[in-house]
Amino acid sequence: MSLTVVGTMAFDDIETPFGKSDKIIGGSATFIAWAASNFVDQVNQVSIVGGDFPQSELDALSARGVKLDGVEVKKDEKTFFWAGKYHMDMNTRDTLATELNVLAAFNPTIPASYQESDFLILGNLTPQVQKSVIEQFTTRPKLIVMDTMNFWMETALEDLKKVISMVDVLLVNDSEARQLTGEYSLVKAAKQIMAMGPRYLIIKKGEHGALLFNENHVFFAPAMPLDDVFDPTGAGDTFAGGFIGHLARTKDISFENMKTAIIVGSAMASFCVEKFGVTRLREVTKEEISARLEQFVQLVNFDIDLV
Repeated sequence: MSLTVVGTMAFDDIETPFGKSDKIIGGSATFIAWAASNFVDQVNQVSIVGGDFPQSELDALSARGVKLDGVEVKKDEKTFFWAGKYHMDMNTRDTLATELNVLAAFNPTIPASYQESDFLILGNLTPQVQKSVIEQFTTRPKLIVMDTMNFWMETALEDLKKVISMVDVLLVNDSEARQLTGEYSLVKAAKQIMAMGPRYLIIKKGEHGALLFNENHVFFAPAMPLDDVFDPTGAGDTFAGGFIGHLARTKDISFENMKTAIIVGSAMASFCVEKFGVTRLREVTKEEISARLEQFVQLVNFDIDLV
């Protein structure tokens, strides 16, 4: 069952308390595609890059079953670039540079070959772009998942609310959920956000796991405690890729299966942070993923004797 991914393909320059990456491959669509390709045979990529984006990186994605018909290459322009420095807690960071380059005029077109996609995931882009993508599908995908960020809440709130009303699953972090609703309680915030349109809401809490909301149901998934966390960049996108990849593979969008999908997403994110950029995602094996999922099962499983 085909999956379409819309988002950025970029260069990142990351500095953490544990090292510096220099210029590496990043971007929301890149992380999502690498994660999802472990679960589905075909990922339809929609993005834009400049002539400086390495052909070897495009070839590596193609080899993993990622179709690039929807990736626009502007030969004479530069790829989107972001540089950031993380603090010791690895949850806060300072943006050192943002160069939109080709992204400034990104107006994605959905190829005819992508039109039958049953699953669509929208990486963090302007709400106007996200809305235009949804409207290009002649048949609405079975499930639409959307990521966003606080910047759009500050600069394009009304447009953001419009596109939120068009999707099935919204991904935000805890601070974004509070900002969007003005509620400190995440349960109250979740109810307000779902009243805007989405049937499901995922609130990411970084190293403290993630919450899944649907109607009056709540599910909590922990994050994997790790010895080494080198780079949290892309962990949220990798989580999203594992989540949507599992749903597309199983063709089941029930609340019960989404619980499993959140665990799969958390497992994939735990690999992402172990090395800079997409390095770990490129080398992870199916056996390692199965073993990590088993670790998650053990993490939340317990026996109790009732007195």
